[in-house]
Amino acid sequence: MRALALIADRKLELTDRPPPPPPARGEVQIRVKAVGLNHLDLWGYRGMAFARRKMPVVVGVEAAGEIAASGPSEAGFKPGDRVVMYGALTCGSCKACKEGRDNLCERVGGILGFHIDGFARDLVNMPARLVLPVPEGVSLRDAACAPIAFATVQHMLFDNAKLESGEIVLVHAGGSGIGTAAIIMAKAIGCTVITTVGDEAKVEKAKALGADYVINYRTHRFEGVVRKLTAKKGVDVVFEHVGAQTFNGSLLCLKRGGRLVTCGATSGPSTTLNLMQLFQQQYRIIGSFGASLRNIRESLAKMARGLLPVIDTEVPLAEFDRGLARLESRQVFGKIIVRF
Repeated sequence: MRALALIADRKLELTDRPPPPPPARGEVQIRVKAVGLNHLDLWGYRGMAFARRKMPVVVGVEAAGEIAASGPSEAGFKPGDRVVMYGALTCGSCKACKEGRDNLCERVGGILGFHIDGFARDLVNMPARLVLPVPEGVSLRDAACAPIAFATVQHMLFDNAKLESGEIVLVHAGGSGIGTAAIIMAKAIGCTVITTVGDEAKVEKAKALGADYVINYRTHRFEGVVRKLTAKKGVDVVFEHVGAQTFNGSLLCLKRGGRLVTCGATSGPSTTLNLMQLFQQQYRIIGSFGASLRNIRESLAKMARGLLPVIDTEVPLAEFDRGLARLESRQVFGKIIVRF
């Protein structure tokens, strides 16, 4: 089978490998059909792994495919069933896992495609408990955006920020995969959406997607515009994933008692905080990482109801690095999909 492996920082190699063995008890074998690219892929490609790992490592952290075979006594899936896969090898038995908080697993075995072999291969064996069915009417291309992109947004906005209808939300980097998802999810429940983008072409695309106000952060200070748009009251929620470059400006955009939820730091991981501002304004700052299996189910259900991901580009497996280059260039609007 084909497998795309990272053999050194910024160096990928498409190789032929023996297929995996028949799935064991409690496992299924999946024929991968589509991989969604994320910043986790880019960080791994750059060598920014947060734990020791051995190379070569098969890349690809988010994917969808079809069941090729099931292990003994595994009746939950049959060949041909369309599925998505949870991207972390959780233990399934710790307190967090049993409570459905999979992304807080106490004994996680690593993130596929980052610490351990990922989904950019023709066949992969997975524990059946980490595999979810794709609803009728949802394409595998779109479903490949559910395990990380859509589910991350679902977890951020609704589990953590508790976003409600009628609230005002500031979505940073509205052209990114999670930014576009945040815009459509917030608009779907009747929120007012303000978003930031990096060029004028993205301004029009974000408006077409439903954003009420779009700020080009390269030509305007977003915090000043947000304060003006909200008559100096501020927004209810900030959807933050840019990091050091925007974090303190994001706090200035919040109303008293507002919530900032963050899942990323692409512009840098360190910043300083005005603690008096924090407690006097009674801000709530919430860290959010990954998502649960429940969040993936919720994301797939939203897709089935017509909330579909924005797809920027599709590339074949052999051009995975071209997809990463586009993601790195920040010219992307939506998700990049790798076809099999």
